[in-house]
Amino acid sequence: MSEEMEIADKKDWRELEPNYSLKIFLTFFYSLILVTGIMGNSITIRVTQVLKRNGYLQKNVTDHMVSLACSDLLVLLIGMPVELYSAIWFPFSSAEGNAACKIYNFLFEACSYATILNVATLSFERYVAICHPFRFKALGGKRTSALITFAWLVSVLVALPLLVATGTQGHIPYLADTPVQNLTFCTNLRERWVMYRVSIFVAFIVYMIVLICVAFMCRAMVLVLRKPLGSVDSGISGTQRAHKHEGSKVKTARKQTIIFLGLIVGSLMVCWLPNQIRRLMMAAVPKSRWTTSYFRSYITLHPVADTFFYLSSVLNPFLYNLSSRQFREVFVQVLRCRLTIEHINKRTVQNSRAASARSLQPLLIKSLRRSRANRPNLTQEKTPTFTTFQSQNDSGVASNTQTLSLTEESDSTLKTKRDNPSETEV
Repeated sequence: MSEEMEIADKKDWRELEPNYSLKIFLTFFYSLILVTGIMGNSITIRVTQVLKRNGYLQKNVTDHMVSLACSDLLVLLIGMPVELYSAIWFPFSSAEGNAACKIYNFLFEACSYATILNVATLSFERYVAICHPFRFKALGGKRTSALITFAWLVSVLVALPLLVATGTQGHIPYLADTPVQNLTFCTNLRERWVMYRVSIFVAFIVYMIVLICVAFMCRAMVLVLRKPLGSVDSGISGTQRAHKHEGSKVKTARKQTIIFLGLIVGSLMVCWLPNQIRRLMMAAVPKSRWTTSYFRSYITLHPVADTFFYLSSVLNPFLYNLSSRQFREVFVQVLRCRLTIEHINKRTVQNSRAASARSLQPLLIKSLRRSRANRPNLTQEKTPTFTTFQSQNDSGVASNTQTLSLTEESDSTLKTKRDNPSETEV
């Protein structure tokens, strides 16, 4: 302890602070991330509610997306203001009290791991729905609430040791009875070093297990969706065609879900990795053994790791828009404060009416062609009576008698034809 204080007295910690221009840039960049993340996740919550109300999104998927957006919002709101003050502008002094430091570390860790565990539960539910559909239906409607509750409880348990293992610690070195620097940090406590170290390594193991499990579930879902829908005979009925078309639509929607999950897992792996390296550096070596080069590398990595970490909470709304056209359209409508989306049942009825009208068009064209083809035959059959009537028009009564005789002859021939059908008619 005394050796560490002597080393701290000899070091000028202000040399390790980022320069003023870098502080200004990071402040602007962090503020942009904060505003974008708050707007994107808030609009995401609104869009999911609109899609669920209009029948485009299932309730279980909506609940998972809302839980994920809430955890991202909490990460941004809790972490970024404190990060700007304590890590960027005043990295070697802490204005927080001991209790505030403990609560901050606990809440930030819990919300961070709630994000990755929400991704895990969403992946698990989609995996069961695609790979084991009968088991998915047998689980009932309460499984989503149970999975979300499980994700938040596990994240709280992962963060719980930080309430004990972290706090404010440091000292104020004096030179000629004058305070030189305020070296009070919100950090891990020396007397709780083993607990802090174990909690960091356990959290890292949870992070790796989640990534590996989600990757295997996505692979299993892709293998299931690659299987054909089934061989169908050429003489299928309309109902069978409708079921086949509906199955292809469900398959396309599930493929979009897998793409979305893959993008989220990839972003979590890339964006969380620098922060995990920084945390492992904290847990690998006690601060009393840190050299100047080790501490300088840690200070250099800190803003980079935090930037990537907070970007992961901003990327999810962009990934939603990238993987779903319907989500993108409603997202733009919510931004414009002008919802024009119709319920899925109304749109389905309109599409079915348009499809039936298109299917009736060939039948109408065929019937018109048949009626046009039959018209010359009818005129030819009526021609003898009409010409006789015109030719005998000048002779008065004779014309009438001739017309009548022709009419009688035609009637008699029709009767004979009806009584004795021809071979071609038979």
